[in-house]
Amino acid sequence: MAEKTHEAVFLIFRGTPENGEYKEYRIQVVDGMVVLDAMMEIQAKFVSDLGIRCNCGAGKCGSCSAEINGVPRLMCKTRLSDLPEGQPVKVGPLKSFPGIKDLVTDVSWNYEVNKTMTPFTPHQDTEWRMQQFEVDRIQEHRKCIECFLCQDTCHVIREHDKKKEYCGPRFLVRLASLAMHPLDAADRMAFIKEKAGIGLCNVTHCCSDVCPEKIRITDNAIIPLKERIADRYYDPVLTLIRRIFGKRKSNI
Repeated sequence: MAEKTHEAVFLIFRGTPENGEYKEYRIQVVDGMVVLDAMMEIQAKFVSDLGIRCNCGAGKCGSCSAEINGVPRLMCKTRLSDLPEGQPVKVGPLKSFPGIKDLVTDVSWNYEVNKTMTPFTPHQDTEWRMQQFEVDRIQEHRKCIECFLCQDTCHVIREHDKKKEYCGPRFLVRLASLAMHPLDAADRMAFIKEKAGIGLCNVTHCCSDVCPEKIRITDNAIIPLKERIADRYYDPVLTLIRRIFGKRKSNI
């Protein structure tokens, strides 16, 4: 049986932020196609120099991040059949990062942020044993594929450009995975409060909404870190206990 096809219209951003515009392309699409398939088809048939960043095509490398109808998504995981029927599909670059060409943006700021964080630091002479519940608690955080969709949609970065004061949800997830690791000895609470700027997050859950790995970024990473910051710096009872008995030997 022949595959059913129909014409679809795509509005794709071409050029640079300083000199770019959305251009229209029409192709025949079939059931099951994703946006990345359409971009490759358009690249092959009409514009061989279309700038696209992609790799695995299976939703695990995070390379093909883009804004599809204004929503940050992975092109390889966005089926055309899930988009409004009969309307043009608008595909543009991530708005929170400098554009390079067409759909390709410069996300190197994220890697610079990562370098500022103290890596996993085990206790001296640690016994490498963990309970299963401890493994389960941090395993969710390790699912991150660094697509940076959460960084793109976060209004602190997207609307207010607070990159100097705020590390963004992706790296709060990383900090949470370290803070919750039972074998880690580093104290990152001051960094989380001052340098990472966790106080700028007002828990709108927008980062969780766009995460392709379904990580509950707000509930299972950011809020627990906020609670630890509150315990360390703002709880009068715990402050009194620390003054009497000294600092606790934990990350809290």
